[in-house]
Amino acid sequence: MKKVFLCAALPFVLAFASATAWAQDNGYREQMKGLDEQVQEVKSDALSIAAELSQLEEKLLYPSETQFAIFIQLAKGDTLRLDSVAVRVDGKPAAQYIYSFKELEALQKGGVQRLHTGNIASGEHQLEVSVTGKLANGSDYTHTETAAFTKEIKPKLLGLTVSSSSTSVQDW
Repeated sequence: MKKVFLCAALPFVLAFASATAWAQDNGYREQMKGLDEQVQEVKSDALSIAAELSQLEEKLLYPSETQFAIFIQLAKGDTLRLDSVAVRVDGKPAAQYIYSFKELEALQKGGVQRLHTGNIASGEHQLEVSVTGKLANGSDYTHTETAAFTKEIKPKLLGLTVSSSSTSVQDW
């Protein structure tokens, strides 16, 4: 009688153990899914906070009344291979940049680079831009352009357009 009872009870015991294991496994999966969602929320919050801090830092470092930025682009269709640019403001170095092949390619496709961001007092200023590169025929190219500009009590954005014949400075 004990054998018959054990044989009859064994499938129920196995089914119960299997159901318990499945329930525990399912609960574990739900916990892991919940943890993954929480981790993604924390990552999203951290990225959002980092973006806000970056904006605050820029506002503190470069207040709008003294903010000054210089952007550079190549003239459309020009064949100048730009190697480097050096910028001086009021005789002091502001920016110097040496271009890689990929950066030059981006500029040739119409890209614009922020060359300098800083603070400058209101009033009259002098900008000096020195450009070096190679012309289409392979000869070396060096050009220096000087321009005067006025900084008012608002952000000042200057654009440099470089070509094989000149460098022009314009307000943006």
